[in-house]
Amino acid sequence: MAGSDPAAGAGSAAGDGVRVAVVGGGAVGVTAAHDLAAAGADVTLFEKGDLASGSSGRAAGVLYDAYAEDVDAELGARALERFRKLSGTGEFEFTECPYVMLAREGDDDLAEAVAGAAERMRVHDRDVETVDGDALGDRFPSLRTDDVAVAAVARNAGWVDPGSYVAAVADLAASAGAEIRTDSAVAVSTTPPGVTVASEAPVTRRFDAVVVAAGAHTKRLLADAGIAVPLKPYRVQALVSARGYDGPMWYDASAGAYARPHPAGLLAGDGTVPVEADPDEWDLEADDWFLADAGEVLRDRAGHDPDVERAWAGLCTATPDGDPLLGAVADGVFVAAGWQGHGFMRAPATGEVVARQVLGEREGVPGFDPGRFDGDEAFEISEGMAVETDDGAENRD
Repeated sequence: MAGSDPAAGAGSAAGDGVRVAVVGGGAVGVTAAHDLAAAGADVTLFEKGDLASGSSGRAAGVLYDAYAEDVDAELGARALERFRKLSGTGEFEFTECPYVMLAREGDDDLAEAVAGAAERMRVHDRDVETVDGDALGDRFPSLRTDDVAVAAVARNAGWVDPGSYVAAVADLAASAGAEIRTDSAVAVSTTPPGVTVASEAPVTRRFDAVVVAAGAHTKRLLADAGIAVPLKPYRVQALVSARGYDGPMWYDASAGAYARPHPAGLLAGDGTVPVEADPDEWDLEADDWFLADAGEVLRDRAGHDPDVERAWAGLCTATPDGDPLLGAVADGVFVAAGWQGHGFMRAPATGEVVARQVLGEREGVPGFDPGRFDGDEAFEISEGMAVETDDGAENRD
C-alpha cells in the first residue's frame, strides 16, 4: 500500500483514465479503492454509513494463512504479507500470535479431519505442525489439553483490530487520490456501469467500472441492478472479556468456538445462526445462549471465567459451495463478497485481486468466478470455520 506496501499489485500508470466506483467501505472496499487509486485510476468509494460500520467493524481480527486449499493458502499468505507491511500505519498494529485448531478425544472423525487438513496445509508450504494433547500443553500451559486428541499449530498468524485497518487504508486511499464518500447510499446500474446516489437521485453517475464489495448488502444491490447472485447473510457472534489472557489464538473444532488475545483481555466467538438474516433489520446484540455457551467453553478450554465487557453479532455471507464470488458479474461490474466468515482476514489480498481484474491485469481466481452459479441456487448455510469430515461437514480452514 502506498508508503507501506511497495509490492501492491498495479503499476503507477495502469489505471490512468479509468473511472471506478467502489461500493462498500469495509476492508475489501477500501483496499480495492486504495490499489486502484495508487495505480492512477479516478476512484470514488461510496459507503451508505460510516467506514467499517458493517461486517468489517464487527470482525474478529484473527489472521492466518493455514488453509488446506491452494488458492486459499495463496490469498491468506498475501493478505498476511500486506497486513504486516501496513503495521505501524496510523493506529493499525499487527500482533504476532500462533493459531491452534484442535479436536477433542472421542471425536475421531473430527480429529482425523484436523490432522488431514494440517497435512494439506503443509503440502502448500504452510508453517503448520500437528501435535497431540501432551505436546500442546507443554507449549501452551494456559490451555487445558488433557482431552485433546490432535491439534494443528500454525505459526504464521496474528491478530489485529479490524476497524483500525479500515481507517488506515482509507487514509492511504484518500492520499492516493480516491474520494471517500460516507453516508452515501447508492443503487448500481449496469448499462452502462454506474451508480445513482440516493441524495442525488435520479442522476446516474457513469463509471468505467463498478466494484460491489458491500458485504451483506451485496445481494440486494446487485438484484436491484438485475443481477442474481447466490448469497445469504447470516449472524455470527462474539464477546470481549475484561479478564487477562496470555495464550495463543485457538479454535476448538469440537465445540465450534474460538478465542484470541485482546487489548482488554480476550475476544471469543462464533455463535453461528444458520438462518438467512435481513441485512437492513437484524439483531446486533449477542444472544443469551451464545454468552452461556461461550462462557462454558472458555472456562473449560482456557480456565477463563469471562467478565463480559461487550458482546455483539455481525453478519457474514454464505455461498452454495462456501467459496466467495470474486470477479465480473456484468460488463464493467465486479463483485467481491461471500467470504463465509473469512472476508476480513483475506481482505488485503482480495481487494488487490479485484483491483487488478478491473484494470485488466489479472484473470479471475480459479473456483471464485461468480459465473459458476446461476444465482437462484437453493442451499443451506454452514458454519464458516467447520472442519470437513467424511460425513460431509465442511472446513474453510
